[in-house]
Amino acid sequence: MSEHTFTLTASWPGGRNSVGEIAAGQLQTKVSIPPEMDGPGIGTNPDEMLLGAAATCYIITLAAMLERAKFEPTELTMTSEGIVDVTNGVFTYMKITHKPRIIIPRDYTEKDERHIVRLAEKAEKTCMISKAIQGNVEMALEITIDYE
Repeated sequence: MSEHTFTLTASWPGGRNSVGEIAAGQLQTKVSIPPEMDGPGIGTNPDEMLLGAAATCYIITLAAMLERAKFEPTELTMTSEGIVDVTNGVFTYMKITHKPRIIIPRDYTEKDERHIVRLAEKAEKTCMISKAIQGNVEMALEITIDYE
């Protein structure tokens, strides 16, 4: 077994609407509560960071799975959307939807396309972040495959 340790340092100078700073490896940024939640909106926020972790984990996992299966899309892009519910002042991260768009060469067959869709679905289930939040945040996929 191999373990990897990641460390983040954080500083927070005051109350709810302050602006803090975080640093973890290559990530160094200011953090605050987003304006949608009546915060100052400076830097990033936990909602964006969770969405970013889920999205980057998914797209990297998908790219690796496509590569191992010898598929070479001409383009792999994605939009991800996070839904946060606020009920009676309680914030709950409800759902993350990944919307990958995979552009493939014209010589790929329908069988290839079906295989790519299966890999896209499997990537969401095997991504480390998806597994970490499973049971707490609903995960959804909207896969688009286009030919170049």
